[in-house]
Amino acid sequence: MEHTPLKSWADSAATLVAVAAGRAPADTVLRGGSVVNVHTREVLEGWQVAISSGRFAYVGPDASHCIGPETNVIELDGRYLIPGLCDGHMHIESGMLTPAEFASAVIPHGTTTMFTDPHEIANVLGLRGVRLMHDEALIQPISIFTQMPSCAPSAPGLETTGYEIGPDDVTEAMSWPGIIGLGEMMNFPGVVNGSQQMLAEIAATQNAGKTVGGHYASPDLGPDFHAYAAGGPADDHEGTCEADAIARVRQGMRSMMRLGSAWYDVESQITAVTEKGLDPRGFILCTDDCHSGTLVNDGHMNRVVRHAIACGCDPLIALQMATINTATHFGLERELGSIAPGRRADLIVTSDLRELPIETVIAQGRIVAEGGKIKVCCPHLDWPQDVRKTVRMGRELAAPDFEIKAPEGATKVRARVIGVVENQAPTENLSRDIAVKQGLLAPSGDVCQIALVERHRGTGTVVNALVEGFGYTGKMAMASTVAHDSHHMIVVGTDRENMAFAANRLAEVGGGVTVFKNGEELALIELPIAGLMSDRPAAEVAAKADRMVAAMRDCGCTLNNAYMQHSLLALVVIPSLRISDLGLVDVTRFELTDLIEDTL
Repeated sequence: MEHTPLKSWADSAATLVAVAAGRAPADTVLRGGSVVNVHTREVLEGWQVAISSGRFAYVGPDASHCIGPETNVIELDGRYLIPGLCDGHMHIESGMLTPAEFASAVIPHGTTTMFTDPHEIANVLGLRGVRLMHDEALIQPISIFTQMPSCAPSAPGLETTGYEIGPDDVTEAMSWPGIIGLGEMMNFPGVVNGSQQMLAEIAATQNAGKTVGGHYASPDLGPDFHAYAAGGPADDHEGTCEADAIARVRQGMRSMMRLGSAWYDVESQITAVTEKGLDPRGFILCTDDCHSGTLVNDGHMNRVVRHAIACGCDPLIALQMATINTATHFGLERELGSIAPGRRADLIVTSDLRELPIETVIAQGRIVAEGGKIKVCCPHLDWPQDVRKTVRMGRELAAPDFEIKAPEGATKVRARVIGVVENQAPTENLSRDIAVKQGLLAPSGDVCQIALVERHRGTGTVVNALVEGFGYTGKMAMASTVAHDSHHMIVVGTDRENMAFAANRLAEVGGGVTVFKNGEELALIELPIAGLMSDRPAAEVAAKADRMVAAMRDCGCTLNNAYMQHSLLALVVIPSLRISDLGLVDVTRFELTDLIEDTL
């Protein structure tokens, strides 16, 4: 499908004025319902809407003067019109889908605008990967704005990525048509300590008049937090409690409250509005990370809005947090986020403001979904073949590659263990006594092995450590080339031979996720594009993801969305303990640390 860019308000103004004045017919008129006005937080009963040239021309009590012989008149039968939903912070790659397939998955759920940070692909393919994501995003039937990734690597000196991003890359990207700002500034210690590179990236963004995304993943709200805010980040989505949300808005930042596949941070923060009474315009709802199974089975931003309402938020305030607040934050209040003249004609028809059934979705003036079914094509780029060949391990792995040697003569050791926390991004830094058998660490119970396999440069490096919390039993292994943010390969297992099987299988298929038990593959999701994404339809990928979840359950794991926890075990910018290609990382101190604490 050939993409026809939406004309600007300025270029459309003459037509919009003529339609609003009754001198020209509208393309579409919606009548017989009520309009939710997110500017004034009102429900305007009986108001009607006229659309022309992909934008709202008239929003008022009677649009009959805008109707001509060819106008498509939609009767609402008492239903509501609400603005199309905006996701203020998210990563398309987390859906295991390309921008086209992600858009196809979320359009029926009422998402018409996304602000995306492709820092996953930046770590694998650098600026070229960002450009590919940006270019496919621009040709979609909804609005997808790209934030230029800021941190690849996310923590210099603690991990090695496939490519690095620097100030020159940021400056170049700021001139691209779909770049809306800088992606989350994860290197918060760099900002706090005055890193010239981090401050240069922020300056390049501010000088371009664009928005700087934040990421302050620390519970410390003292001088370091204030120093970070002084550096320029305009928002933050890493808050997990009411105090975090309040601290951010008091510093003039937007508090982005997320509900993703595994992050449940809305309920614990929205009380800043519902109970403390803070001005809701400082708060934004977002998803951050949603895998394809969540998108297909549960929804997207509609799921987040419903959840906020269930947590006690007034429906109109929740809608503001998912529409106009987001648009205003990115300097787009006059372009989208509300049903008002001149804005992009993005709206949802729904019969209930609390349950939010998504009955019809209009984006840029076109009906794009009805009754949960997409009605438009989402165009694909022709992704180059070399981006499908990014898993370079250098050699075939075997069980001995996953051995953890104990100090000579030891029969037991005290070791650091990564502790998984259900539904939260942070991990725990645990100490556990581990038995030694035949000179090797022999974890048992809920402690199993984790390995990071280098896959960008083919060095053959394997870093081994320990993890607790998945509940795995029997002889099994799970491997994934989605390993935020460096995206090497993460292998978790109870048996070294199965760990080798799983790692080699992903090298064979060019990336993805696999689960092995007793030497047999139980599930496989092929993600050939950068080892992160599939260009297959979301429902197909979701079906494979469902089989993956079932396979994890068959191996003893009962955690909610445990795959997301697995994929974050190498995220060395969120406390407390992580793994990288350089070793075990103590994120509270931002330094490498030893696996074995003591010999017992």
